[in-house]
Formats: sequence, C-alpha cells, structure tokens
Amino acid sequence: MPSKKIAIVTGGNRGIGLEITRQLMKEDVFVVLGSRDLAKGEKAAADIKGRKSNVVAYQLDVNDTKSVRRFVEQVEKAHGPPSILVNNAGVYPEETTAKVIDTPTSAWRETFETNLFGAVRMCREVVPLMRKLRTGRIVNISSGLGQLHHMGEGSPAYRVSKAALNALTKTLSAEVADAGILVNSMSPGWVKTDMGGEQATRSVEEGADTAVWLCMLPSNGPTGQFFRDRKPIPW
Repeated sequence: MPSKKIAIVTGGNRGIGLEITRQLMKEDVFVVLGSRDLAKGEKAAADIKGRKSNVVAYQLDVNDTKSVRRFVEQVEKAHGPPSILVNNAGVYPEETTAKVIDTPTSAWRETFETNLFGAVRMCREVVPLMRKLRTGRIVNISSGLGQLHHMGEGSPAYRVSKAALNALTKTLSAEVADAGILVNSMSPGWVKTDMGGEQATRSVEEGADTAVWLCMLPSNGPTGQFFRDRKPIPW
C-alpha cells in the first residue's frame, strides 16, 4: 500500500466508528472521519486528536449520492486517494422484538438506505480511486444478526440489511480481486455504544479491533470473508 495511507471511516463521530478512527491513527494512517453532523464530527476529531495531525472530519450523508460524491472528491483533492474505506455508518430503527409482518415498509427502506445503499454509494465513488492505486482495503461493518448461519427472529429489517451487506462484500470482492483490493465483512459483537446499550458485553476497543486489523492486511491477506475477533465465521 502507499506510504501515506488515507482512510475513510463513515459514521466516524461516535461509537465503533470513532474507536476505529482512533486505532487507525495509532497505525500512522491519516483518517478522514465522515459525519452527517459536521459539528459533531469536528468535535469528535478534536477530542481524539491530541498532538497528532492525522485526523480530519468532513460532512457526509451516506444516504445522499451528491453528498457522498462531494465528500470523496474533497478527500482526494485535499489528501490524496483513499486506500482504506470502512463502511461503518448504520442504523437500527426497530425494536429487537419486531416481526416481519408488523414492520412497516418505511422502516425497511430507512434501514436499507443506510446499511446497504450507503455502503454501495461509498464503494461506487472510492473503488475507482483504489483501482488507480492498484491497492485497497474495504471493511464493511456487519453484524452477527446478519448471519444466515444463525438467522432467527427479531429485528427483521436490520438482520436482512446486514445479510445484504454481506452479499455485497462477496460480490464486490470478486469484482475487484484483479486490482489488489481486499473486501471483507466483520461483526464487532454486542458492543457498549449508543446502539448497543449499556448491557452490551464488549467494549468499543474490542469491537473495533478486527476492523482495524482488516484495514491493515498485507497484499496476500484474505478477501470476501466474514470475521469476528480476527477469525473467519460462517455467513
């Protein structure tokens, strides 16, 4: 990978995204933190910056194609083409007890708009830049709830959106295998964040670790796989 690694982390102003940003900074990666609310993004960047100068926040709404395009153009112009993309932005707008037949179409659309289509929009803009670099790492933040291997009831829109994100990982990894781009999904587990809640069993540090590891894979690293705790898990 290029000597100066540029990473994009979507939804990077809090939770797992912010911790991924923090850990990548320790790897001497320059991180561009994408945040729908720019003020919150800038505050998050300032809070973790310390004496370092390898993080910046830009406004990004992954649900808006024009916002995504403007964001990526801004990143490339100011810092160079990104070689790392972490699709972390996600929503979980339903109750854990929600049922398929009771979940309104609007909830399905809201969930897919961010969890799947947001990642698609980012990949559509970033992959051509990675192809020019002839290298890249794309990490899709998925969930164990999206595993077909353990698929069950509850949170149907979220579950299906993450299963679809995993399918995107497999499809894209096959498309870009000739360009030195590695594409993987990971499950952070049940993490203590605003989304996971205080009852969660894992820290944000634990939840972010595998994503950062996937970002820093060597050229002969795995692609098109699903990981938790740095180990492959069933789809």
